[in-house]
Amino acid sequence: MTHPAQHEHHQQHTGHGSHEGHEGHGGHEHAGHAGHAGHGHAGHAGHGAAHGGGASWRTAAQATLHCLTGCAIGEVLGMVLGTAFGLHNGATVVLSVLLAFVFGYALTMRGVLKAGLDVGAAVKVALAADTVSILVMELIDNSVMMTVPGAMDAGLGDLLFWFALAGSLVLAFALTVPVNKWMIGRGRGHAVVHAHHQH
Repeated sequence: MTHPAQHEHHQQHTGHGSHEGHEGHGGHEHAGHAGHAGHGHAGHAGHGAAHGGGASWRTAAQATLHCLTGCAIGEVLGMVLGTAFGLHNGATVVLSVLLAFVFGYALTMRGVLKAGLDVGAAVKVALAADTVSILVMELIDNSVMMTVPGAMDAGLGDLLFWFALAGSLVLAFALTVPVNKWMIGRGRGHAVVHAHHQH
């Protein structure tokens, strides 16, 4: 014969190990896991927005500096060769612009080739990344050189030549940074290069 006290004790023990308690405990863990997953996805989305939604001034400046390096090498080499060979101003400017594009594209291609792209794909990336930037830089740079009286006619040993060239490059950099910021923020320009470096 079962005593009432023993029966009550048995019911309490059954309720303690009930499925409801187990479900509640599992629900706690699941909620924590869902929160963790949500945090990860939100962070990833924010990271993506930082790359495509709007470029920082620092990112734009770095992209412009990269482009300026190639442009400066080509520009200086073109001016030096044009002056050394006695070319007239128009021919010197054309040579400088061509070399600026060659060296600008070459620097970008070197980076993406290291990232694993083949030559054909690297050329396409360089064209997409640098064409507008180099065009803007060369337009500003050569306009300054042509505007400064005597700069194009000065010899390599003349300080006027080097001061005018340095000033034109600084101005070209300052005015090209906003252009690159706008382009990168819309997934264009050097954003194409960054995408390949990330993957």
